[in-house]
Amino acid sequence: MKKFHLLPLRKLLPILALVLGTGMPALSTATEIRVGTWRTAQTIQPFFYQDFLSAGVKVDVRAFSNPADQKTALLAGSLVMTGTTLAHAIHSASLGQPVVIVAALCHRASALVVGSNSGIETAQDLKGKTIGYVPGTMHEILLRETLRRNGLSPATDVKLMRVDFFDMGIALARGSIDAFLSGEPFPSLAVHQGYGRILSYPYFEDSVGTINAAMIVTRSTIESKPELVQQLVSAHAAATDWLNANPHQWLQAATEFGTPLPILQQAAGNMELAWNMDTIFVRQVQALGEQMQSLGIINRQPDYELLFDLSFVHKAGGNQ
Repeated sequence: MKKFHLLPLRKLLPILALVLGTGMPALSTATEIRVGTWRTAQTIQPFFYQDFLSAGVKVDVRAFSNPADQKTALLAGSLVMTGTTLAHAIHSASLGQPVVIVAALCHRASALVVGSNSGIETAQDLKGKTIGYVPGTMHEILLRETLRRNGLSPATDVKLMRVDFFDMGIALARGSIDAFLSGEPFPSLAVHQGYGRILSYPYFEDSVGTINAAMIVTRSTIESKPELVQQLVSAHAAATDWLNANPHQWLQAATEFGTPLPILQQAAGNMELAWNMDTIFVRQVQALGEQMQSLGIINRQPDYELLFDLSFVHKAGGNQ
């Protein structure tokens, strides 16, 4: 991953202030930190942490293909911090697993795609159709909510077919499915290659909004190494702000994950890098948890007081 070490002075000054003073205490000895994420444009920030950490800290970024493996590695002690979907964080916490959300990671990035020549113009037109999805993901929840809001039963009005994210485009192009709900860049790829069309962006401002993924640590890490967690969250905030301020460098760096730049440019309007968390964010996560329980994905609500620790983003300069 190409790094951009020659930062403008206006970017270096607040970073130096954090390291030397308020928000990012320097570690006295060299420390290697393993952080997990996906190799996607909307989850790219950990690959830039090194530019915003003190010299005594080395970040080893491990790339995963699904949030379950990331969480498992975190609980096993193989990672200090990792990304995961908010749905998976809620599910883990509902099982009593000691995961704590310490920063947002990304918003948006989902889209409901139909065949370009399918004749499907509205969500109601999905009745009787086969829709590809990945169970247990944010996308499943958004798909089921879209169907519910349009008077369609996922059990009787449509056929839900489990399809891996990487296979959805092929399945749609071949006619094996009529639609899919997935994350970027797959929706934009379908449009770019001509076999797909965006039917909708399934965001519901009256409930879950555009929330998607977050960074988590274990409760024991917060208790034993709060300074380290603060360094990582502050680096996450600084990396996110820099990438948002430099969209060309962001997308160009993301091409190293295998997606061509024109497709990433097409998807950029549906991807939002994030780090801050406030009371609205927490309420939307709680709304997501309620949806998950109503859908039978979880049996009970987690303790949201234990699931969230907003103190790190607040110290990094976030709004409450």
